[in-house]
Amino acid sequence: MEPNESHTAGRDGTRIWWRSRGRGSPAVVLTDGIACSGFVWKYLEPALAGQRRVLRWHYRGHGRSEMPRDPARVSVLDCVDDLLAVLDAAGEQRAVLAGHSMGVQVCLEAHRAAPGRVAGLLLVCGSPGRPLDTFHDQPWLARAFPVLKYLVETFPAAARLIFEKVVPSEIVYQVGSALEVNRSLVRREDLLPYLEQVSRLDPVFFARMMSVAAAHDATDHLKDVDVPTLVVAGAKDTWTPLWLSERMHAAIPACELLVLPGGTHVGPIEHPELVQLRVEKFLRERVPGGDRAPATPRVKRRAARRAIPPR
Repeated sequence: MEPNESHTAGRDGTRIWWRSRGRGSPAVVLTDGIACSGFVWKYLEPALAGQRRVLRWHYRGHGRSEMPRDPARVSVLDCVDDLLAVLDAAGEQRAVLAGHSMGVQVCLEAHRAAPGRVAGLLLVCGSPGRPLDTFHDQPWLARAFPVLKYLVETFPAAARLIFEKVVPSEIVYQVGSALEVNRSLVRREDLLPYLEQVSRLDPVFFARMMSVAAAHDATDHLKDVDVPTLVVAGAKDTWTPLWLSERMHAAIPACELLVLPGGTHVGPIEHPELVQLRVEKFLRERVPGGDRAPATPRVKRRAARRAIPPR
């Protein structure tokens, strides 16, 4: 089945891009990390689309989605609203939520807000909350970030120039590939799209979204997760260290854990076959489904809006 692209509206009217591939239920919804627009799902998305329906979407202010119409609407819960709006538009009452990096926080909060709509969780290279506190297992980034945010908001033109010219440069690629990923496992053509995606972000928007994500924490909800869950972790992840995934695994009832040997924060593109096989096994055994056409979007949209209390 050919991919189908569309837009839906968030609760504040912001246009959110989403795409559908394949068929079969329950669908799998791929949710990115902050500043990402799908690069980490490059191999897993088409593999899963051969077995069931796969939905991928872009956060507000990312990729093909619109900047938030209300600049203050950049929280994790706003992203949850957008995710559920995508489910509504796609006509999916329940789905497996897959999140990478900050997407782990979004998926956990989506389960807290609307547990009846979540058939399973796939939590990849992420933390349940406060990710800057544990960057490289040190608190320095969390302490420095308020200053960085102030500089970005005070000098937006300079920040924009850095994002556009410096981030996608060869030197940033070389430093990043040396310090943050396993260069023996990742390919250049798989990592460069991430730098290109970051370079297109509005830096003030990015700083504000990162600030709210850094303060958010869903750790208290882990014990209440009552759906099949698979945690995927990189053994050498510096952004969200392995112990965070081990802690999630221990806290979530009936949870499974896959540790990628030598893997980092971009594990799905470093170990694409291993991730694919393990996720397929998890879905086949823990979240079985059947092939069917998507439900009628209009009917499901009305039902879903009742599932989330207004804030």
